[in-house]
Amino acid sequence: MKKLLALAVVAGGVFFLIKRNRDAKAEADLWREATAPTERPTNGVSPNGSAPAKAGSDAASKN
Repeated sequence: MKKLLALAVVAGGVFFLIKRNRDAKAEADLWREATAPTERPTNGVSPNGSAPAKAGSDAASKN
């Protein structure tokens, strides 16, 4: 009976480690996908969603 219980504990530990590693890989893949740079042009919009200010020719002379 003790051997069967020990086997169940070991099997549960192995299952827990496999699940934890699989979840960590899925999280890392999701993070990598979310933070990857886009390859398509953003048409003047910065990656964070805000539009950059347009600088005219007189704006540089005021600085």
